[in-house]
Amino acid sequence: MKKYKLSKSREESTPDTAQEREGEARLLRKPTMTDVARLAGVGTMTVSRFLSGTATVSEKTAQRVQTAIKQLNYRPNELARAFRGQRNRSIGIIFPYLYDPFFADCAHAVTVVARERGYTVLMTTSDEEPETEMREIELMLQRNVDGILLIPTHRRESRLTRSFFGRTPVVAFDRPIADSSFDAVLVQNTAGARQMVLHLIEHGHKRIAFMGINRNLYTIHARLLGYRRAMQDAGLREEFVYECDSEAETERIMSAMLKHEDRPTAIVTSNNLATRYVLNSISHLDLRVPEDFALVGFDDFDLADMIQPPLTVIRQPSLEMGRTATNLLIDRIEQGEIPEAGNRIIMPVEMIVRRSCGCKNRKAQIIPVS
Repeated sequence: MKKYKLSKSREESTPDTAQEREGEARLLRKPTMTDVARLAGVGTMTVSRFLSGTATVSEKTAQRVQTAIKQLNYRPNELARAFRGQRNRSIGIIFPYLYDPFFADCAHAVTVVARERGYTVLMTTSDEEPETEMREIELMLQRNVDGILLIPTHRRESRLTRSFFGRTPVVAFDRPIADSSFDAVLVQNTAGARQMVLHLIEHGHKRIAFMGINRNLYTIHARLLGYRRAMQDAGLREEFVYECDSEAETERIMSAMLKHEDRPTAIVTSNNLATRYVLNSISHLDLRVPEDFALVGFDDFDLADMIQPPLTVIRQPSLEMGRTATNLLIDRIEQGEIPEAGNRIIMPVEMIVRRSCGCKNRKAQIIPVS
């Protein structure tokens, strides 16, 4: 007769001692600070002090606590720590969008620096909508981030104030917040745009158009100001448009330009998106650069030196901006500083002269903007 081996009964399979039962229970739930303290042979307050860094513990004790944390795979409850007033070592970042290479570069630099300094990153976008921006900020604050990096939306519609953020440090970059109590990391927008126009004037251009995407954005307005100063100083007629916010609209505008006898002979674009829309329109309208239009753009991008002809641009230090803004924010967090008047850091730009402006040089020339 075939014999069958009987398995142990439910009673026989249970742990034999209270210690074994306790060990099995720990395996069925997330480990706690008490579990860490028991395994390390120290009090829970010692573990708490070790995790928060609020007090020093001996090297031997720290080693025992660290070993226990590793063995139990313990993860602190960051939200609970935040409610107790401790930092949870996270920062929030809000970009307008990420399909612009400039913002993507900044985002990369922010995450690298945050990781180097032991912070995690929560990232989202506002889509250039003030209401969306406010909603995303509120969500960041509800998650108890230690600080916020922000590229704000339209300044005229902004409701961002110090009282709204409370004691949470905030650093704006690329565009400032209207409230001057916030730190801001910016670039030479006006000087850079003025340099582009002066370069075109040196090539003999007298009819130079400025193509922008939104007059309410701080950066676009500042670059328009540089364009206007250069044109006025040279006694030339200004021609600028702000409606280049899509490929179709930009092509309509450029098509209308072609119908005028005194059409522009050179174009200055306000940022990467405007440059992309203008290049697309030039292709569709079968125009040549620089024969039909000389072209210069504010902001560099990866393919700017590979298109034909290579594009003359103002290059922003996107990676350095992201690094500077992130270090400034984390310094504010760790020093517990909320300034009454924020710092305004202006970073230099440079003109990368290629051939779309009419220059014949084979290799790009880099000209600092003063």
